[in-house]
Amino acid sequence: MAAPLGIALVGGGIFMKEQHVPAALACPLVSVKAVWSRSLKSAEGTAKLLVDAGTPVDVYSGDSGLEKSYDSLLKREDITGLILALPIMDQPSYIEKALAAGKHVLAEKPIAKDLDTAIKLIGYSKEVSIETQATLAIAENFRFMKGWAYAAEEIEKLGRVTGFVVRHNSMMQTNNKYYNTPWRTKPEHQGGFLLDGGVHYTAGIRKLLGEDHAIANVIALTSLITSHLPPKDTINAILQTKSGAVGSYIHSTGTTMQAYDFHVACEHGYVKATPDKVVTVRGLGADAKSEEKIFEKSSGVKEEVQAWAEALISGKPHPEQTPELALGDLELLEKMLTSGDEDGTRQKLEYQ
Repeated sequence: MAAPLGIALVGGGIFMKEQHVPAALACPLVSVKAVWSRSLKSAEGTAKLLVDAGTPVDVYSGDSGLEKSYDSLLKREDITGLILALPIMDQPSYIEKALAAGKHVLAEKPIAKDLDTAIKLIGYSKEVSIETQATLAIAENFRFMKGWAYAAEEIEKLGRVTGFVVRHNSMMQTNNKYYNTPWRTKPEHQGGFLLDGGVHYTAGIRKLLGEDHAIANVIALTSLITSHLPPKDTINAILQTKSGAVGSYIHSTGTTMQAYDFHVACEHGYVKATPDKVVTVRGLGADAKSEEKIFEKSSGVKEEVQAWAEALISGKPHPEQTPELALGDLELLEKMLTSGDEDGTRQKLEYQ
């Protein structure tokens, strides 16, 4: 059996510590060699989790001098790839440096702050990979939650999609640990939490609808309900697929309402899905038959890290981790935000 791939963890935030560290430790195909964060304190916090689990690592940071810098980390020949989880505005430049150094990258969603930046990043990654063979994968853990894949299969069995509803309503309170990261408290990226979390839900509905019912047009209104969640905290949108089906997308991070469900109606029934519970109703009226399937709760991060490692070994990118797929998630969200900024103008989509 081949030795595990040497990797480094880049970023020392909440999601890295709580999700990517356990995922990397659980994956037998990788071995964490080093960690990097912008501050030594944060990097040491990540390193301690690994050391406590029996995995000693070297520590690099943005304030530890040239010998322990990000550039120095990238020169290590025993490191094949990086898992990056950095602030949205910062991440693309770190991805580009890693690819140029010949390191494979699994980068947290969203792929970038906006479409223009994402398109440039994808172009750069393709160009540099010709020389370095380094690959870029985007970590969208929703695509590795079992409920979505099962629900998508059930929808396909029920015939043509006739309509759909996405609802995710919640209140991001000021005492929430994610709110209290500075780049989220005062976001420089479009949409604030609507982008940061919302690409999960655009990924989810795109997974359920499939390519035959890709979204072609959006019309949306947006608002700021709760003052501590700028620039916007609420989207109400109408989406139309290329097959003509019309659905709604309702997402608010600043409301007292609570909702989390995805409905897709088809010719011969409907599916109601969450990541760990799927209800399929076949037939109409009194003849309808309902079936419920429960899945073990999972963030999907362990599965996505395993899939990335397998892809590196096989030399074949995982189809659920391509930058182009992440571009589509971002485009759908950005077009809704743009429509809202323009008082509900229709926006056409190109990258679905």
